[in-house]
Amino acid sequence: MTKKTRSSFVSRHMDSLQLGASVVFLLLVGLYASLTGANVASLSSSSIWLLIVAAVVGGYMAMNIGANDVANNMGPAVGSGAMTMGWAILVAAVFEALGAIIAGGDVVGTIKGGIIDIQQIKDASQFAWLMFAALLAGALWLHLATAIGAPVSTTHSIIGAVMGAGIAAGGWDLVNWGTIGNIVISWVISPVSGGLVAAAFLYLIKRSITYRSDMTEAAARVVPWLIAAMAWAFGTYMLLKGLGQLVKVSFWVAIGAGAVLGLIAWMLVRGPIARKALLLHNSKDGVNRLFTWPLVCSAALLSFAHGANDVANAVGPLAAIYEAVKEGAVASKASTPLWIMVLGALGLVAGLALYGARLIRTVGKEITELDNMRAYAIAMSATLTVIVASQLGMPVSTTHISIGAVFGVGFLRELLKVNYAKMEAVVFAGHQGADRAEVEAYLQRFEAAEVSEKKRMLSEMKKRAKARELAVGAVLAKNEQKALKKAYKKEIVKRSAVLRIVAAWIVTVPATAVLAAVLYKAVAALLSA
Repeated sequence: MTKKTRSSFVSRHMDSLQLGASVVFLLLVGLYASLTGANVASLSSSSIWLLIVAAVVGGYMAMNIGANDVANNMGPAVGSGAMTMGWAILVAAVFEALGAIIAGGDVVGTIKGGIIDIQQIKDASQFAWLMFAALLAGALWLHLATAIGAPVSTTHSIIGAVMGAGIAAGGWDLVNWGTIGNIVISWVISPVSGGLVAAAFLYLIKRSITYRSDMTEAAARVVPWLIAAMAWAFGTYMLLKGLGQLVKVSFWVAIGAGAVLGLIAWMLVRGPIARKALLLHNSKDGVNRLFTWPLVCSAALLSFAHGANDVANAVGPLAAIYEAVKEGAVASKASTPLWIMVLGALGLVAGLALYGARLIRTVGKEITELDNMRAYAIAMSATLTVIVASQLGMPVSTTHISIGAVFGVGFLRELLKVNYAKMEAVVFAGHQGADRAEVEAYLQRFEAAEVSEKKRMLSEMKKRAKARELAVGAVLAKNEQKALKKAYKKEIVKRSAVLRIVAAWIVTVPATAVLAAVLYKAVAALLSA
């Protein structure tokens, strides 16, 4: 079989190959669990089988987290062209696994955010069934969301599932409704804050670099400070979130340590950036190249932090089941054995490798067009918003923040495009009667001008257009007016993608809750029979 034939065979049977690989992985997870965590002599055969099946479901949940959630970190880098899909998957796999195993922590809260009052659950078996149903419901929902190309919050998925299973097990009073209310608030806070911060960063970059006549000179001066800001933000983020289980530092100590890292980064990159900028073409494409390696590093660090934090959504419920079955007690916090952490890490990597490309492509390319500068703004938004929200105690979702940031840069581009179309209309209006060459020459000078010069030129054109309108009436023909309106309405952000993703966000908690409730009843009926 030739290389071309093999490639054609793989592309035709990709779905079957992915499914087969997934089934093999989950079978290996079951074998791994039977030889490690479930291999406890004091347990009954039914308890051992419950642990094995729970481990398989935990591996399935971790796979779906890897397939869905990692796109938030890698999507912008891939969409901007800073990384190829293959390299993105490899880098994410390595750093997700390292984060999960090294910094995942020895203690994982089994009930995320105090969703239910476990003091009302006295029976360890009932608690194990509840967590099993929640784990399976969360995994199934993430699988569906990945299949339809909707990046959703894995944390909200497991929270909704725990809530639904808790209601099925002990009634409505078992749920902490205040916590659920905070989650609903986060549906608005997270994407809006992410979008605003990303748009602000992108506009800062445009005003300080790409709106300048000499972009490379401006980039040589500004980009080192932008990289220093990224180093500061990510240094702080890693101390607070990525390494939070290994290094306990206060908020202000993390801010200070991040500032030191930022200053060191500025000193290290200032010279090389200035020298490289002089060799680049004076254009946006040229300046974009200066952001490539910062984006690669940010994607790797975000993946490490994600592996350290969100692996708990898979291994936390599994650790609770293990504790309940092994000790016969209900624990609000469960010490997570290494074999469970390794299982979670491998699941993240398997899901990312098999199915991660789909959501990475959705985030990076199907919502709006990204370049390195826009991807930088998204990475900074995700990092800074999480830092500030954590300090303020605001309930936010990193998935919603990251996707909201993608929306933010897209809608800013639309706004700027509409404004530029309006400015062009003013220029045309002020040049009525002039030949085409004169108008085009003026537009070229206008596009290359500094912001302050643009304002002066627009003011001049408005005066000319007003004088002409008073003298001869309307300055634009009907066909020209129609063309300009069409330019205003051009959409840079794909509304269909926005609606699909937002709809998935809204239904995540209720959908997983209903599914988990049904599964709990089924599991309880089966195992208590």
